[in-house]
Amino acid sequence: MGLQFEVVPSHFQESLEKARFPAPPEYAWETAKLKALEVASWLLRDLHPPDVIIGADTIMAVDGFILEKPKDKDDAYRMLRRLSGQQHSVITGVAILRPLWRGGRDPEAEVELSLFHEETRVTFSRLSEPLLCEYVESGEPLDKAGAYGLQARGGALAEHVEGDFFNAVGFPLNRCMRELAAIFPDVGPQVPVSQRPATPQ
Repeated sequence: MGLQFEVVPSHFQESLEKARFPAPPEYAWETAKLKALEVASWLLRDLHPPDVIIGADTIMAVDGFILEKPKDKDDAYRMLRRLSGQQHSVITGVAILRPLWRGGRDPEAEVELSLFHEETRVTFSRLSEPLLCEYVESGEPLDKAGAYGLQARGGALAEHVEGDFFNAVGFPLNRCMRELAAIFPDVGPQVPVSQRPATPQ
């Protein structure tokens, strides 16, 4: 996207009660929002605060049931068994937080918050017992929502992907770029100096 960015881990404990949310996207929105606000609570007090903070949370949903990261190998096995031969949704909730400075860089600046989500549908082949066990033992599922990574060995489990592939691996790049363009309409693409047209004398 041509943006300079820094990854700042959020310390927000992802322990929201899922039953509070009517649909999986709302759970992802709220988690993304709280991640962004937690980071903003101290990052905006920095001497050089960012122009924008983006929080994101990716979940899997099958039959309306939310799958996050597995607790252990047994949990990963159960998740993958549930996904075997089924279609599920990969949903990423994104919160874009923009500080609105009023009369200088006041740490108590108001913030403008934009929320959206992107959904990609993934269909798994029916997974054999040896394949399931081998994949779980590889360790890859343990830090992945839904217990697999489409961008790595887990890509071999998927028969069909419908929608944004980048969303399915964790971040909806195209949609985020369009949302940022709407929030910052005066900021165009960053063209390297060597490619800029010469200025008439």
